[in-house]
Amino acid sequence: MYYGLNKFIKNLLPKRLFYRALLIVAVPIIVIQLIITIVFFDSLWIKTNKGMTRALVGEIKTFITAYDNSAYNNNDLSGLFSIYLDLNVEFKDNAPFDKEIKERWFSPIDRTLRRELKSKIGNGNYWFSTTSYKELIHIDIKYKNGYFEFFIPKDRVTSSSARMFALWITLPALLMISIAIIFLKNQTRPIVNLAKAAEKFGRGENIDEYRPSGALEIRQAGLEFDKMRKRILRHLNQRSEMLSGISHDLRTPLTRLKLQLSFIKDKELSEKMSSDIDEMENMLNEYLQFTSSTYLEKSETFDVSQLIKDLIDKFDNINISKEVPPRVYMNGKKNLIKRSLENIIGNSIKYAEKINLELTKKNNSILIMIDDDGPGIPEKEFNNVFKPFYKIDKSRGDSKSSVGLGLSITSDIIKSHGGNILLDKSPLKGLRVKIFLPL
Repeated sequence: MYYGLNKFIKNLLPKRLFYRALLIVAVPIIVIQLIITIVFFDSLWIKTNKGMTRALVGEIKTFITAYDNSAYNNNDLSGLFSIYLDLNVEFKDNAPFDKEIKERWFSPIDRTLRRELKSKIGNGNYWFSTTSYKELIHIDIKYKNGYFEFFIPKDRVTSSSARMFALWITLPALLMISIAIIFLKNQTRPIVNLAKAAEKFGRGENIDEYRPSGALEIRQAGLEFDKMRKRILRHLNQRSEMLSGISHDLRTPLTRLKLQLSFIKDKELSEKMSSDIDEMENMLNEYLQFTSSTYLEKSETFDVSQLIKDLIDKFDNINISKEVPPRVYMNGKKNLIKRSLENIIGNSIKYAEKINLELTKKNNSILIMIDDDGPGIPEKEFNNVFKPFYKIDKSRGDSKSSVGLGLSITSDIIKSHGGNILLDKSPLKGLRVKIFLPL
């Protein structure tokens, strides 16, 4: 039960650091303001309102009692109460008293006025309205065959300090929260920048010189990230330069061997040796493709649908069917995505007869599914085939020109774009390749 409650509370809380920090700052301010407001309204405003209402109803009761006394002139009495007590009163003789009170229980003024009138005038002998006039309270009191009609200014029962208090307690709270938002934005911006730089670098994109900023801990994290980035770049550059040198050194003797083969009279032996040399060149090219840096190509926004259509046209195979909606755009390295799709479609063409390619767009990602009717891959090998230099050579046959890097390169390309690649059984009884890519 505790775990379920804890999980429920976590789901209610915001996920982003900025809003969590704002919650930590804003909640105490709001809670304190609410407590102060409740205490003020309970101890000062409501009690003041109750006292003023009690005094007003007492004055009304005094007027009615004096009106009953024949020693006073009724017109003079109304004038005196109007001048000195601000009670504007008029007697409606022989007028029906059948008005219905609209009860507004949410209004403190109405509740207090109703309570006092009920206790001093009596239930059913009064009617009032605090909404008929903007600045006046309308009260009718039953008297003999008619009723008294009173018009009293609202400030007789309300305190103007309540509005000032609400203003003074609200404005500082809003000001403090606004200042907190500005400071929190400045504190979370370096974290967001660091996350964006890490995401960009993880996708293999070139990033400008990263400058750590913000609090000391954030600066330290940024500096460590920048050091790591430079070490990785240095390692990749050294690897590329080393392999470029190896490639240059190996191509020269291979070319020399090809020239010497042309002088061999035994054509059968010459062809076998030439085949071995071609295999060595293919292996060398595949090694270089696998280890070459992908940081040179810049990301761009391109149409994936058009890219797939161009690829299918390039293969010019009538056995390839497609379900591709028009104009699906994504941001990434176009040539690398093209190369990865080319690897998968090329493998399907190599080992299958019928191929179906489907592209679907879901929210902020796209799904590319490639099905074929080939021999497929055993389920236990689904993860192994993405390892570098791994070859099954069981169900898909042996190929001397392959060194087992095609799917490994494809997986690296897809994952460097923040996506994923999975293998599954195809409805065509072959292999299904599912590629997920963010838009």
